Amino acid sequence: MGYDDLERLVRDEIRQREEEGYDVSEIRFSLAEIKGRDYSSLKAIMENLSKLKLKPDFPYKEPSEIAEIRNERPKGPREITADLSDGELLNKIYGGWLGRCAGCLLGKPVEGLSKEQIEKWLKIADAYPLDDYFPPLSDLPRDAAEWLKSRGSRLEVLRGHIDHMVRDDDIDYTIINLHILKTHGFEFTTEDVGKAWLSNLPFLRVYTAERAAYRNLVNGLVPPETATYMNPYREWIGAQIRADMWGYVAPGMPEYGAELAFRDARLSHVKNGIYGEMFISAMISAAFATSDIEELINIGLSEIPAESRLSEAVKDVIEWRKKFSDWRESWKRINEKYGRYHRVHTINNAALVLLGLLYGEGDFERSITISVMGGWDTDCNGATAGSILGVMLGADRMPKKWIAPLNDRIESFVIGYNNSRISDLAEHTFNLAKTALKRRK
Repeated sequence: MGYDDLERLVRDEIRQREEEGYDVSEIRFSLAEIKGRDYSSLKAIMENLSKLKLKPDFPYKEPSEIAEIRNERPKGPREITADLSDGELLNKIYGGWLGRCAGCLLGKPVEGLSKEQIEKWLKIADAYPLDDYFPPLSDLPRDAAEWLKSRGSRLEVLRGHIDHMVRDDDIDYTIINLHILKTHGFEFTTEDVGKAWLSNLPFLRVYTAERAAYRNLVNGLVPPETATYMNPYREWIGAQIRADMWGYVAPGMPEYGAELAFRDARLSHVKNGIYGEMFISAMISAAFATSDIEELINIGLSEIPAESRLSEAVKDVIEWRKKFSDWRESWKRINEKYGRYHRVHTINNAALVLLGLLYGEGDFERSITISVMGGWDTDCNGATAGSILGVMLGADRMPKKWIAPLNDRIESFVIGYNNSRISDLAEHTFNLAKTALKRRK
């Protein structure tokens, strides 16, 4: 690892440690005192970061082991009745897949852009507020920013040019988790997840925490050290976007869905990074049995520590929704309190998913468009909101304008799954869900 890469990791680790509740003031001073490109001093700083003690006044309880997480969670319905025929179950699972693809594709052109940049695009195209896939931008002002010119010309993800679900890591993880269940069954381990990545995912097509964990696997580390060694991204959104499969195969079983999600998340994440995946998986499990959005959210909350930063953010968004009728007012509060997190962190992006769900009020289009118009990790947030609404509504109740352009086809870098039919993936998922329901009985 070169000096520049190590320096970037050190700076990111300082930020991560501070967010976790550690006093990093002396570490920051040591970094500022480095003269020249002193590699050994950088390594020493990274080592010292792992020895810091939690500040005594840090108000959160955020364990990373499943037993401790369960000790800190509130009461909840660990199972709820999802009285569905086979046809209804398949319809909801297919809806989840379609909703995830549509929401991901909606957010893909503007991934990483701010709310203000997204609004600029839409207003230039006379398409604000968003009510369809992003339009191409052919008649741009001469002084238009380069980001707008490049994003607005990527036709395969823009309105009128979409003819399938293009490859995206959000969808790759849903597919590889299906592969893990088909290969190892419901007794899969975190180590099995790691082996599946090494065998089926290209290293350069995984990012942040996943890339760090992948590197650690190659170098012989095992979980949970794969999540912590030289991995300052361990509370970022990567695990949260891997949640969906575990919810799809645990209909009406939020505790079980959260447990499956934990086993997956533990490879690359800790604390709120883990909770994000457990929270979303539990919500998807519950969406098979209820269409009450706030009930879904509370069921998700019941599977993660009550005194965590993620729980606090979720409760904040619920309260802001009750106070403000316009989602933009709640977005301002989210940005003020949680905008300090990196644009691909779990906490701030989970808040935007909830913004879409709460203000969307069960409407698929409003839910995904609000989640995406908020900015930050737009493809992830659109995908997650779309997945939850897709399960809740079922494929046959989803608006055709969002799912017809997908043409039931999906690209993937997961070996053996490129150009799959979305309906076939849903069928495989349905068979696994049936197995899980039989195991419960």
